[in-house]
Amino acid sequence: MFLHISAQKITGFALLITSFCAVPGQVNAQKVQAAPSFLESQPYHQLPLNAIKPKGWLLDQLKTMRDGTTGHLDEVYAKVKNDNGWLGGKGDGWEETPYWLDGAVPLAYLLDDKVVQDKVLQYINWTIDHQRPSGYFGPVTKEEREHKAVITPGNCSAGEDWWPKMVMLKVIRQYYLASNDPRVIPFMSKFFKYQLQSLKACPINKWSEWAESRGADNIMIAQWLYSINHDKSLIELANLIETQSFQWSEWFGNRNWAINAATQQNDQYWMRRHAVNVAMALKSPSINYQRTKNPKYLTQLKTGFNDLMTLHGLPMGIFSGDEDIHGNAPTQGVELCAITEAMFSLEEIIGITGDIQYMDALERMTFNALPTQTTDDYNAKQYFQVANQVQISRGVFDFSLPFEREMCNVLGMKSGYTCCLANMHQGWTKFASHLWYGTAANGLAALEYSPNEITAKVGKTNSEITIKEITTYPFEDKINFEFVTKKDVAFSLQLRIPGWCKEAVLMLNGKELKREKGGQVITLDRIWKNDDKLTLEFPMEMITSNWGKNSRTIERGPLVYALKLEEKWEKGNDKVEGDYFSVFPKSDWNYGLLESIVKDPKSNLTVSVKPVSEKFVWNLAHAPIEITASGKKIPNWKVVDGMARQPITDRTGIYRGEVDDKTEKITLVPYGFTKVRIVAFPVVK
Repeated sequence: MFLHISAQKITGFALLITSFCAVPGQVNAQKVQAAPSFLESQPYHQLPLNAIKPKGWLLDQLKTMRDGTTGHLDEVYAKVKNDNGWLGGKGDGWEETPYWLDGAVPLAYLLDDKVVQDKVLQYINWTIDHQRPSGYFGPVTKEEREHKAVITPGNCSAGEDWWPKMVMLKVIRQYYLASNDPRVIPFMSKFFKYQLQSLKACPINKWSEWAESRGADNIMIAQWLYSINHDKSLIELANLIETQSFQWSEWFGNRNWAINAATQQNDQYWMRRHAVNVAMALKSPSINYQRTKNPKYLTQLKTGFNDLMTLHGLPMGIFSGDEDIHGNAPTQGVELCAITEAMFSLEEIIGITGDIQYMDALERMTFNALPTQTTDDYNAKQYFQVANQVQISRGVFDFSLPFEREMCNVLGMKSGYTCCLANMHQGWTKFASHLWYGTAANGLAALEYSPNEITAKVGKTNSEITIKEITTYPFEDKINFEFVTKKDVAFSLQLRIPGWCKEAVLMLNGKELKREKGGQVITLDRIWKNDDKLTLEFPMEMITSNWGKNSRTIERGPLVYALKLEEKWEKGNDKVEGDYFSVFPKSDWNYGLLESIVKDPKSNLTVSVKPVSEKFVWNLAHAPIEITASGKKIPNWKVVDGMARQPITDRTGIYRGEVDDKTEKITLVPYGFTKVRIVAFPVVK
């Protein structure tokens, strides 16, 4: 046996691409031809959907989604249910059905659920089987239906918007990663040939700015296909789409974009500030880098992401966006679609760049921002959540859009815009499918952590191994890996040590193996044996961090903490948007944190941890961690227009207005378990 441990900050390194190609019901891993030059230095690649099996609390979450709208949207939502365009009907033929499938497809294969698989296959089979002879695909168009038009590159105007096809291409790629269906590659090849021939007469923005702003999603799939068939026309297509689309890479690298977005909230160039467009566009520079290997794109990405989070970042790890990106005040909203799309962009960025900054960002966003915005049964959602959210109710709030029915903050199936009802399903499912990545020479990388089990063929011998990741992370600081293999196998295992962790401890078979500093990906090269046990321990220290308006947030490991408030739920009905829930606090919320906590969190905060419950749900009753802190009430901090606008502090960060003399003990829980809360606290003496 040999053992080699190396640690480095990953920014990209040369490798030969390997691919895990799966067939339904089993994992079949095999090497494929070395990929062309633009992929040669990509450190990670996605594994097949059925390689990873969620366990523990994560499995509970996915089962809840299966039993809720993710598994049943086509039965409960009329726009998708009735005469669906993606099944040949006259109903929804735009984005919402593909949005739903983009989460339902990975759910079906992560759970190996034949009922959900059969359901999503109806749409995939119809789409593939009804591709036009020219290569065009999608719902029957108005010109086809009414005038019997034949869609060809010379008659491309008889087609319809490029944008929903981009989403469906993502759906079909995921299906291929689960099934290896031989129809998929010819289907995509034929469409991309049609698209290349048509874009001069029917450019990407012919039907909408949505396609123009989201061209990176189109390029991403074209380049993925190129990594398989090496058809150089796909690179020509990618270059052409990039020239016709919003120039996000240049904008991210040019700091005026983030500054102007923070300054103006008018109707000029609002598509450049639209939070979901921004979330999707985050991956654009990395995709351009993937194709060109020009390092300027990585610089543009880092500049844009850092500017975005500096000027618009909120404590739970996402940027504001209601719908425009809207500064860093804790009273700004965040659209649910922006969270799920930003997560997916980060998952793509991680594979291309190997940069741990984006791995840590994905973790923070997932465990804090994502879970709070849906109901326990996954049947209702908030269009906009607010960081300091002291009530969930109808109202105008501080949002940039929209105002008419004042429904953007309530929890409802159809409240706000229904794009999020369709698009919220990809958040947890894609996160689960990106817990592990493949690396060079059939290695594996655990870059995000949650309970799961992976089976893959690894190493030069292509030997099958199962790794059981046993943990309740992010609620505990230990992650246990148990190896199951029929024979000893040598392969490379990479592990992320989060940036928030000062020093991680690695144990192998009960003995300390190594200590490693945080903020890096380490590599273990060894011969792994059956029943090997590897343990990662990430000590979680309590700290405070500084956010908008000189507010402070308490953090412990990957989680941020919010004031625990007992909730009062009220059901209502809007004649247009249907049933919804409002939520109000039953207890006082207007506390400032004592300055002593900021100066010495460890000495002035106490933490209590209990086991994670079975049938796990992200709500107050299931919160496994509580932190006790000290605070004082601020009498003049009151609800105005539904909002708790942040008290003003001086440059030292202290609120100088009236504060109660009495010091009280307050309880905080992880942000993701709350519906009403304070997470960004003013600081008081």
